[in-house]
Amino acid sequence: MIGIIGAMKPEIDGIKAVLENKKTENISGIEFVCGTVCGREVVAAQSGVGKVFAAICAQTMILRYSPETIINIGVGGTLTEKLGIGDIAVASAVVQHDMDTSPIGDPVGLISGINVIEIPCGRKTVEKFRDSVSSLGIKCEIGIIASGDQFISSSAQKRRIRENFDAIACEMEGGAVGQVCYVNGVDFCVVRAISDSADGEAKMDYPAFMEMAAKNSVEVMKNFLAR
Repeated sequence: MIGIIGAMKPEIDGIKAVLENKKTENISGIEFVCGTVCGREVVAAQSGVGKVFAAICAQTMILRYSPETIINIGVGGTLTEKLGIGDIAVASAVVQHDMDTSPIGDPVGLISGINVIEIPCGRKTVEKFRDSVSSLGIKCEIGIIASGDQFISSSAQKRRIRENFDAIACEMEGGAVGQVCYVNGVDFCVVRAISDSADGEAKMDYPAFMEMAAKNSVEVMKNFLAR
């Protein structure tokens, strides 16, 4: 079984729409929809925005459905000139840019308890997503994706994250999903379609960009499942 988590409705509705033999279950206020795509068992859920909601969703999904892999799809902001609106970032690893115990001597981003900064995604899953994106003719970059409970909207914030973590994109859930999967020994990957420049310059166009990027994210996920 493959688990799919998206934070917002446009990020997950397209997946739910293509599921066959659907069954729905509500746990902890989250709707989990099970079904099949191309014969593959899938469970999909809209977690809500932010790391806590994402962690609740991922842990519940693991305990209830035992997925082999969890994919966190959605939209994010670019931290590199290589990625523009609608392009796809596939995480080689995730970090939490707002995790900071450096005043007591830790490196910025160190996650206490598991004592790592970068949580690696499944290599084979990353490669499959790269191939899926390429087959759709969408530009793709593989690199670190940074998560935090902030909507990044200034050049200073963008520069800080890029300099600390060498990240290619930022968002608000993937690092939490990655941490939950890491402690449970579950393969995972984070995929983000770029919806904004993360510096506030495209503020007025964000809703339109988000819809377009969410659509690209769903198409990539559907292609991945079909392959």
